[in-house]
Amino acid sequence: MSVITGESPQRAGSAARSASSSDGPPSRTGRTVRGVLLTTLAWVLGLAFFFPVLWMVLTGFKTEAEAFQSPPTLFFVPTLEQYAGVFERGVGPYLLNSLWATTASTLLVIVLAVPAAYALSIRPVRKTSDVLFFFISTKMLPAAAVIVPLYVTTQTFGIADNIWTLTVLYTAMNLPIAVWMMRSFLMEVPVEILEAAHVDGATLPQTLRRVLLPVVAPGIAATALICVIFSWNEFFFAVNLTAANAATVPVFLVGFMTSEGLYWAQLSAAATLASLPVVLAGWIAQKQLVRGLSMGAVK
Repeated sequence: MSVITGESPQRAGSAARSASSSDGPPSRTGRTVRGVLLTTLAWVLGLAFFFPVLWMVLTGFKTEAEAFQSPPTLFFVPTLEQYAGVFERGVGPYLLNSLWATTASTLLVIVLAVPAAYALSIRPVRKTSDVLFFFISTKMLPAAAVIVPLYVTTQTFGIADNIWTLTVLYTAMNLPIAVWMMRSFLMEVPVEILEAAHVDGATLPQTLRRVLLPVVAPGIAATALICVIFSWNEFFFAVNLTAANAATVPVFLVGFMTSEGLYWAQLSAAATLASLPVVLAGWIAQKQLVRGLSMGAVK
């Protein structure tokens, strides 16, 4: 071919090498530029998601007049007037109700979900897939479809506006998700550990308490945090089944929307206070949470 076209073999070989190098993997410079662009995009998206939270916190330290200014003020003198107004409106009982319902329901969910997940993973029962589908199918039922029967039942038995009613409902609401999550975590436990405990004469309760629970503690932390978030933020059941005695924080926040308008500064202060318990719970459990979220992710 080089004789026909008049090209030398050396020139043809160099052209072939240049063509193969152009079709090869991207250069280090290209990978660096791509990495910088992806990092920048990730930061922009992270800041975009975090900005409303930051704006809520800042608005809580403004006066109502400053909160309604257009364009909004970026520089202002911080004040605790709105937080004082939130406590004057009696946020304490609402926080206690949310804390009680969230903590009690989360503990009940974990106590019930761990044995159920153990039976569906390590010691599978018959028709495990049917049982799992039944659990998850309960989440497909809209809450609006059951609110009337629940309201009639609570009124009939005199348990309306009762914190224990919310606790039971939150437990039933979070149990299917907890069972599915704990099952994925328990399936990652090596069977050899359980067999060794059985050989050593450990009973089933001892195996669960001393062997299994320490291994899946990160998964339990992740599951508990999901249940805490769902229970703390639940609004539909709380607003329809409670009044003055068992109302939770989401119901309290609705009180800032009146016929006169929205009290933006005070609502932002109340929302910041309402977010603190969940943020603190996530911060305390962050080490276990990261390990727990990665336990059942990779086979």
